[in-house]
Amino acid sequence: MATFPDNIVEVANKTLGGFNQALGLEFVSLTPDEIVAELEVADHHKQPYGLVHGGVYSAVIETLCSAGAALNVMSGGRTVVGLENNTSFLRAVRSGRLRGVATPLVMGRRSHVWEARITDGKDKLVATGRVRLIVLEPGAAAGGKKVGMAP
Repeated sequence: MATFPDNIVEVANKTLGGFNQALGLEFVSLTPDEIVAELEVADHHKQPYGLVHGGVYSAVIETLCSAGAALNVMSGGRTVVGLENNTSFLRAVRSGRLRGVATPLVMGRRSHVWEARITDGKDKLVATGRVRLIVLEPGAAAGGKKVGMAP
């Protein structure tokens, strides 16, 4: 099982990347078997009816599951990329804080499957999802370029 440095939450929040920063996502805790992040709903998260856009839930689920898988394989120089994201929208949200929690279902040598749950400020389940990821060996390419953290 992977071990993470004591400051892993700080490091993760500093390396979120542009899209996750635009979402306003903030990691709360990261362990080898649970990734937790939150975001405050803002106008840019909403679709025309004033509800949180389904893409926000999908993006949060993808990020949490990908982060969990990546953190568990990075010690061997490996990386992961998503192959499939299935997200179900269960309850409409217009405002407040969303909390996502991802846990692994399968952590194999070649692929991972992680599951995530998103709740609202009243701890009501608003979305669930499952992401399947492929584990890439050091130096592997995707989209014509070596996979790794963007500068």
